Amino acid sequence: MSAVIAISRFRVPGDPSGFEATATEVVAHFQGCPGSRGAELVRNLDEPELWALLSRWSDVGSYRRAFNGTPAKLLLIPLLSLAIDAVSYTHLDVYKRQG
Repeated sequence: MSAVIAISRFRVPGDPSGFEATATEVVAHFQGCPGSRGAELVRNLDEPELWALLSRWSDVGSYRRAFNGTPAKLLLIPLLSLAIDAVSYTHLDVYKRQG
């Protein structure tokens, strides 16, 4: 089984409520896309101003197609343009342990 994991990292100083609301909409969008295996917004426990948007995909094409269309771009681009690093994604082969 293969998987793609995309990670976008953010630094959100001060009140994170606006960021969190928008990021939650992005998570819902990603979760509803074909090929999505899940998405979540996580916050660093040691440095609470650091956040990450994690998403898992069946393949790279599914991740890329999640950005198709004007409504998706209007939702995703403003948030992802705030990422502190370039979005990273990795293609993995997932192995199940026998036994």
